[in-house]
Amino acid sequence: MPHLLVVEDDRRVSDFLSRGLRAEGYQITVIERGDLVQKSVEQLEPDLILLDVMLPGINGVEACQRLRAARVRTPVLMLTAMDALEDKVAGLRCGADDYLTKPFAFDELLARIEALLRRVDAHMEEAGKSRLRQISVADVVLDLERMQVRRDNGLVPMTARELALLELLMRHPGRVFSRERILNTIWGYSEDPLTNVVDVYIRRLRAKLDEGREQPLILTVRGLGYKIDSGPG
Repeated sequence: MPHLLVVEDDRRVSDFLSRGLRAEGYQITVIERGDLVQKSVEQLEPDLILLDVMLPGINGVEACQRLRAARVRTPVLMLTAMDALEDKVAGLRCGADDYLTKPFAFDELLARIEALLRRVDAHMEEAGKSRLRQISVADVVLDLERMQVRRDNGLVPMTARELALLELLMRHPGRVFSRERILNTIWGYSEDPLTNVVDVYIRRLRAKLDEGREQPLILTVRGLGYKIDSGPG
């Protein structure tokens, strides 16, 4: 499931985008400040960025310029209420891949997102760098194409949300994720921060992957969060 970073300070717009895009099967993270874009991209490695122009901190044009200066090639779709030709030109010249003026039809947004993601796939395939189709940690294999998990060559049934959480951990073995980071990445900002949903899903993953095993794969780091471990060595 592609991961989209939505950079939008208008809560009504970001909520609308989050609900609609999640319903289409995308994983969504929302941030509200332009000066947090580069750090968020480095940490989350999204597949595409939806970037508003008018933002607190720094504006979207400058945020995009900083990404390109840092050689970040993640596709950027600019979203803005400014429809003057010079504004569109400025957005594209800063390194954005596409530009959509508010208000826009949701179907058009979906079409543009799909086109940008196809372009990335085509470019990487031409370069002989087809996108990673499997992630392996220890003897667990996550097949991203079929969205299946295997351990000891046996299929482990997973729900869509369990798969999303496992993918997040497996993409960064050894890295500790706080409950808040997991909540924001997998469930989005609209979830109650006091919920125990993260702990519930970690228990589900452990029951499916670790039960009856001497060496657990999913570890709790006291006071910090959770990580997936590749084992000794």
